[in-house]
Amino acid sequence: MSTQPEHPALLIPGPIEFDDEVLQAMSHYSQSHVSPPFVATFGETLTMLRKLFQTTRPDSQPFIISGSGTLGWDMVAANLAERGEDVLVLHTGYFADSFADCFETYGVNATQLKAPIGDRPQLDEVEQALRSKDYKILTVTHVDTSTGVLSEIKALSELVHKVSPETLVVVDGVCSVGSEEICFDDWGLDVVITASQKGLGCPAGLSILMASGRAIETFKERRTPPSSYFASFKNWLPIMRNYEAKKPSYFATPSPQLIHALHTSLTQILSSPLTSRFAAHHSTSQKVKKAVTDLGLTQLATKPENQANGMTAIYLPDGIKPTDILPKLLEKGVIFAGGLHREIAGKYIRFGHMGVSVTDPKRNDIDRALEALKSGLANIGYAKK
Repeated sequence: MSTQPEHPALLIPGPIEFDDEVLQAMSHYSQSHVSPPFVATFGETLTMLRKLFQTTRPDSQPFIISGSGTLGWDMVAANLAERGEDVLVLHTGYFADSFADCFETYGVNATQLKAPIGDRPQLDEVEQALRSKDYKILTVTHVDTSTGVLSEIKALSELVHKVSPETLVVVDGVCSVGSEEICFDDWGLDVVITASQKGLGCPAGLSILMASGRAIETFKERRTPPSSYFASFKNWLPIMRNYEAKKPSYFATPSPQLIHALHTSLTQILSSPLTSRFAAHHSTSQKVKKAVTDLGLTQLATKPENQANGMTAIYLPDGIKPTDILPKLLEKGVIFAGGLHREIAGKYIRFGHMGVSVTDPKRNDIDRALEALKSGLANIGYAKK
């Protein structure tokens, strides 16, 4: 039995439900951020990230910095691109717009390659774009939280390395790490950014990034200084390397409690094969998507290959708005998210199914949510045609 107070099941695409041990780790007593015990915990956490991202290359570099996932965009834009350079942003929803806006803030020219809502740019379109201009970076949102669209990273990275080998491959994995497979080395990725509050099952507040040796060399070869102070690799690289080597170091104070929580979560995640974790998320995703179809509803991502395993974005029936159904779900002890995509926000809802709600067999969050959705729609007059 959980020791947490009774509360509605939080089934949005992040933050997600927490395991009891993760919450207990958050209550760790106050600790110096340069004390040997904390430095050891931080170093172990960085090393576990290597296992999670499936990288064994010694020149890969993990970062854990206080901040939201959004900070990862700043770290990429401030360190790996310079003013006046061009980047290609693959657009599958709201968060590509935001990443492009971040680049523009730093004086970097961001070209967006957009797909229709619910789809992703096709490889032939990406190839054509890469051949049209020299791009310093290509970014792709692995799972766009606004649409539930899953991008195929392996084939995309292979294409970039073939057509434009100097272009860095950057993956926004905020809504995918922990629920979707990522093979950092095998897929030839240069950066993956994520955050603590989604598939990793921790409280929000940690920005996490894995950089390849090639990305680090790109940073070192900059012609101009990094265009951010707090997000600068210059300031953070020695800190991360020292922590992983179990040496105390200081640039800005981390949160010991959040690091302990992440350490606990990663220990749990890595206690079983990653393949089993990804299979569990896929199985749950298929169950959710079948139930959605059985209700006569459709997803934003209509093609199976475009459908994320950690969330589902569901179009509502005509005449029903998120503000109609979300309170009904809350009455039944379930919280979903409303729409986020600017063009269709009032037409759909989002169901997050990741982390302990999927992997803990003692929890019935998913079944309870599906029943709540079915009965909630019935309560407001919906009947499958």
